[in-house]
Amino acid sequence: MKISGTVTSTVNVGTQPVTVQAPAEAAPTMPAASVAAAPALQSEVLQPAAEALRAMPDFDAARVAELRDALAKGELPFDPGRLAGLIQRFHGGGRG
Repeated sequence: MKISGTVTSTVNVGTQPVTVQAPAEAAPTMPAASVAAAPALQSEVLQPAAEALRAMPDFDAARVAELRDALAKGELPFDPGRLAGLIQRFHGGGRG
C-alpha cells in the first residue's frame, strides 16, 4: 500500500514564518534542525555577515603569540585554579 499526500513544513526566516509544501515523495531526508536552519542562513540580510565571518581567521595568531610570551616572561599572572574553575563552569560544571 502506498501512502501519498503533501508534507507541510513551517520554518522561521528572520521573524517571519514560512510554510513550504511538497509532495510526500519529495520530502527532505535531512534532520529537521538542518532543514529549518537552511532558509535562515540564506537570508539576504545575513549574507554580508556570513561573508565577513568567513573572511576572518579562526583565531588571532599574533595575539596568541603575544600572550604566550607574556606568560613565559612572568608578565601575565596565571592562576591555574581559576582557569580550571572557568573551564568547569563553561562546560556545565556550574561552579567556579
